[in-house]
Amino acid sequence: MEHRCPICKKPTDSRTNAEFPFCSERCQLHDLGNWATEKYTISEPAFDDSLFDDADGVSRSAGHADENSSVHPKDGRKN
Repeated sequence: MEHRCPICKKPTDSRTNAEFPFCSERCQLHDLGNWATEKYTISEPAFDDSLFDDADGVSRSAGHADENSSVHPKDGRKN
């Protein structure tokens, strides 16, 4: 499958390039760095929290935190 590298836009081919869809290890690492520095973000949750509801209607995703505590959204620490 012919494709263009998402970083530098050079042509790359899945049959001949081990780093596909990237053209090189350099571009592959550049992309990884973009994720690590949060340049890329996911616009909405990857899953629906309602999928984790018990039969009793209690959400497992809420964990064991009591109702009055809040959790920091980035690192999960309680406030």
